[in-house]
Amino acid sequence: MAKADLRANPAALAQTVDEAAACYRQGRLDEAEKICTRVLKARPDWFDALHLLGLVKLQSGKAGAALGLLEAALKLNPRSDAALANLGMTLATLNRDANALVALDKALALAPANVEAHNNRGNVLLKLGRPAEALATFDQALALEPRFLGARANRGNALVQLGRFDEALAEYDAVLSAHPSHAETNFNRGNALASLGRQQDAIAAFDRALALRPNYVKALINRGIALQACNRFQEALTSLRQVLALDKDSADAHHNEALALLTLGDYRRGLEQYEWRWQRTGMPPRRKFGKPLWLGEYPLARKTILLHAEQGLGDTIQFVRYAPLLARSGAKVVLEVQPELKGLLARVEGIASTVARGEQLPDYDVHCPVGSLPHALRTDVATIPAEIPYLSADAKRIAKWRERIEALPLPRIALAWAGSSGHANDRNRSIAWSRLAPLFALEPASFVSIQRDLCGDDAELPARTPRLTHVGDELEDFEDSAAVAALVDVVISVDTSVVHLAGAMGRPTWILLPFCPDWRWMLDRDDSPWYPTARLFRQSKPGDWDSVIGRVCEALSEFSASPAC
Repeated sequence: MAKADLRANPAALAQTVDEAAACYRQGRLDEAEKICTRVLKARPDWFDALHLLGLVKLQSGKAGAALGLLEAALKLNPRSDAALANLGMTLATLNRDANALVALDKALALAPANVEAHNNRGNVLLKLGRPAEALATFDQALALEPRFLGARANRGNALVQLGRFDEALAEYDAVLSAHPSHAETNFNRGNALASLGRQQDAIAAFDRALALRPNYVKALINRGIALQACNRFQEALTSLRQVLALDKDSADAHHNEALALLTLGDYRRGLEQYEWRWQRTGMPPRRKFGKPLWLGEYPLARKTILLHAEQGLGDTIQFVRYAPLLARSGAKVVLEVQPELKGLLARVEGIASTVARGEQLPDYDVHCPVGSLPHALRTDVATIPAEIPYLSADAKRIAKWRERIEALPLPRIALAWAGSSGHANDRNRSIAWSRLAPLFALEPASFVSIQRDLCGDDAELPARTPRLTHVGDELEDFEDSAAVAALVDVVISVDTSVVHLAGAMGRPTWILLPFCPDWRWMLDRDDSPWYPTARLFRQSKPGDWDSVIGRVCEALSEFSASPAC
């Protein structure tokens, strides 16, 4: 129909837009776009054509263009709940999530039974990190339409964010029983299984997702991570390198490849890849320092370098060992660290000044995050600097604790069994208090609990345990922890900052490791090139802390019988 005829014939306009809508539903987006464009040339103010063309642009990956069209449509009909809901979806695609939520709330105020709007609102709330509200929203959608599989799958995603993995798994299974060929739900099911520690099942779920979508990058990455959790690192590398063949700039693939290589002891390639950590998913924006980043490209003689903490307390303690090397090369070394480490690390050889994070920085020429120092100094396993001790306890703090610790019978054993509950791997690295019971049956031995945070039932248990002295809640900072470590005979801990502190002080340190260890402990060895006085006790299979504690008991019996005790 000619343009003039369309302008004069509203019925023909409506019929033409219906034709475009049919094309849209059939996935014929180019045809739908051409028809809508023809209608809008005849009538630029035709709401249905503006709205539909906005959806076509959104489905075509052109969210910016979709936004303009939907906003134009809403100027003509501001009370269209469908247009408001689609505006919300478009804004979410553009990561304007707060605005998206406003649009969806307006849509639902006009049409409380709009199931799609409830579902989209829940997804926006998930993006905003509000999973409890998202869960309630998905529940509203399912109350309106119990067979809405999309809302059920998204409800599973909300449960994952809430840490309710078993419930999430049930939702994914319900979706897949009706729609087994949905790749994304198989992928999400794999993630829930991995979070439950069911890595073999997770790998199978990722494999099903990949059978349905062979180049599914996220599934390949998470399959690689699950393989790493099974200590199948060569297979993990194969999966991750498939990702890099598809997307050479995938930071998540590069970062996980780095972790696999480092765990296998390939420091040359692993440390180079480890620099991708700054771009991986979930990493906060990199700080801007206004001075050049130094990664070993040139000598530092007569230059001042700022070394700055970047991740956990243990990482800072582990990598500060490089400061003396830089100082000996002629550099002036200034150090910025977490406040709780300032006093302890100020005594490290070669450091000219130490500031706590948040304090005014001194002048400097270049900077380097402490986690990049092994790469900058081209470290491999054979050249790890291990001049131990490089940390020492303060004499006044030792005096503060000496009488109390030395009053305990020999041997004196410091004990920590859990790390920070907020740590991504805490589920695997921390030990339930009940698993430690065999230790306390050993005689003679005195145990000193240096566990800082006691949660739930743990808060009362130490007080009821014979020969256990709990001092964790009296440790003001790492200076106190260092003093206690200096006074006991051995420190036993899961993989947390305590082991780095004791190891850097050269104290006998027994580290209790999960089946899949952090990269720095590598595989198949009971010693550490990072800490020569450390001894590693590894799980022989996932979750098997009982055998670890059994071997620690045997070792303690031998230790107690040694002449030193």
